[in-house]
Amino acid sequence: MSDPEQAQEQEPEPAPDSPRVSGVGLPPASPIGADPRVTPGSISTPVFGSTKVSFSSPSSISAPADVFSAEASGTSMGLPPGSSVLAPGFVPGSSEELAPNVYQLMVQNAKAFLLKTSTKSGLNLYDHLARILTRILNERPDNVVDIFEDISKDMKWMLFQKKLDTLRDQYPVLETYELAEKHKALFLKAGGDEQEEEEMMETALPNVVELAYNFEQAGVGLSRDETCRIYLALKQLVESQPIQKCRFWGKILGIEFNYVIAEVEYREGEDEMDQEEEAEELEQEGELKDEEEKEEHEDEPPKSTYKPPPVIPKEENRTGTNKFSYLVCSEPGTPWVRLPMVTPAQIVAARKIRKFFTGRLDSPVVSYPPFPGNEMNYLRAQIARISGGTQVSPLGFYQFGEEEEEEEEGMVRSSYEENPEFEGISSLEMVENLSNWVHHIQHILPQGRCVWYNAYQKSEEELEEEEDEEEEKDETGEQEPEVGPPLLTPLSEDAEINQTPPWTARLSSHLIPQYALAILRSNLWPGAYAFTFNKKFENVYIGWGLKYNPENYSPTPQPAVMMEYRSGPEIMEMSDPTVEEEQALKAAQEEALEEEEEEEEEEDEDDEDDD
Repeated sequence: MSDPEQAQEQEPEPAPDSPRVSGVGLPPASPIGADPRVTPGSISTPVFGSTKVSFSSPSSISAPADVFSAEASGTSMGLPPGSSVLAPGFVPGSSEELAPNVYQLMVQNAKAFLLKTSTKSGLNLYDHLARILTRILNERPDNVVDIFEDISKDMKWMLFQKKLDTLRDQYPVLETYELAEKHKALFLKAGGDEQEEEEMMETALPNVVELAYNFEQAGVGLSRDETCRIYLALKQLVESQPIQKCRFWGKILGIEFNYVIAEVEYREGEDEMDQEEEAEELEQEGELKDEEEKEEHEDEPPKSTYKPPPVIPKEENRTGTNKFSYLVCSEPGTPWVRLPMVTPAQIVAARKIRKFFTGRLDSPVVSYPPFPGNEMNYLRAQIARISGGTQVSPLGFYQFGEEEEEEEEGMVRSSYEENPEFEGISSLEMVENLSNWVHHIQHILPQGRCVWYNAYQKSEEELEEEEDEEEEKDETGEQEPEVGPPLLTPLSEDAEINQTPPWTARLSSHLIPQYALAILRSNLWPGAYAFTFNKKFENVYIGWGLKYNPENYSPTPQPAVMMEYRSGPEIMEMSDPTVEEEQALKAAQEEALEEEEEEEEEEDEDDEDDD
């Protein structure tokens, strides 16, 4: 029979006055007790080199809950002072040697104590130390003694994570993944050979890739990836809507999002904006009539004599500031949103404020003076202002038609056509002389329109009514019409701002000027560029949508405080009369009535005598 079997059969009984560990089914030799290097007084951990170690507690070890309770420690158990609970009768530090079976009992009691489960967390110290030591031996960090407490907290925290949850983990969606999903639709091709044949025919889609290549030589433009995505987004726009002409207008930067802008011209008769605006105007007229009828039947309060200035109507579609339609999107692949038509009031208000875009079309524009609309209207007003000041072309590329030349003097020319005989101007001449560049977009007047509107002009019916009533009124409505520079005006006539030239022209390359492009940059609207080479030219704007301000921006001051109304007897507060004053007033009124009656009787008698 081997020694372990003898130790199991001849297990000594503990001392009579010491607690007995009952019900503990222990193996003949525990993993730690079987180590021959263990001496009585120390428990060493085996060294396994670089091999990963995993400590586990024996499943067969179970200790009663009352064996190592708080009451079973110290002298309350009847042990001699200094004796150990794990090895009764043994005093630590003494030279007395323990028997092997006594030592095994000591190890077993220690394990049983370490395996006690906490009533708060449900953990035991043996398993917790095993996990910590396993992690330390696997990772082998530096200065273990300094981070031991942190490792202990980390191991406890890991145990409280849900591992058997039936629900899937919800991972945060990255912005790059969302953009990739939006861009994915741009690269999907619908249709077959029929669509390829249609694409080979003339299309309204501009060649944005060629445009980006030309501006890239001047150091202007977007990245090639973004240019390709914008090109595909414009392709989807042209295919989905009845567009006759389409052009990449530019990109306006915002605080949260940016605006990619397309300038389009719809086919005649297929523009939905005209029908919607006509319906809105009819509804507004009907509402005004209903309000006027209601006011007639109700008791009217005192009306103010103040007359607000007349509302300047917006220009019709395909004319003036609303000559083109504009669609925007925050990112290629997102839906295009059509901007509404701009009004003169919005353009006038946009000139008085200076505000960055947020990138959200429905966000309010908080400013003073107040802007009549939200960011969608503010964006449309800024696009009209930028287009009116920076859209240029080479001299001779456009010309007025025969109908425009035959018009009477004083009429504003609003249309032009391409000159088929244009042969182009060399890049060097375009850079040296700004007279070779002209504006091909109408100038916006201070009124907010391209064509001046007389708001005080009266109709024939109103003039007839005034003649019948013969009312004399001051002719304050007569105003001098506003006049701006006509179409195709050279850039050399543009005014300077604080001795700053409005334009700067240069060549794209001085090393090879024969093949260089003529680049024109606007100093009034930073971000507006134009290029020309031979018979080609194009305009683009990439900026914040704000005009250059040579001085520090100062908001419009509040209006002056109005004077108080002049005090007089008609607005003076009077004290209530006394009883005596009321009686005297009544007596005076009665006397006045009696005198009037007597006078009437005397007059009647005189009349009878005359008869």
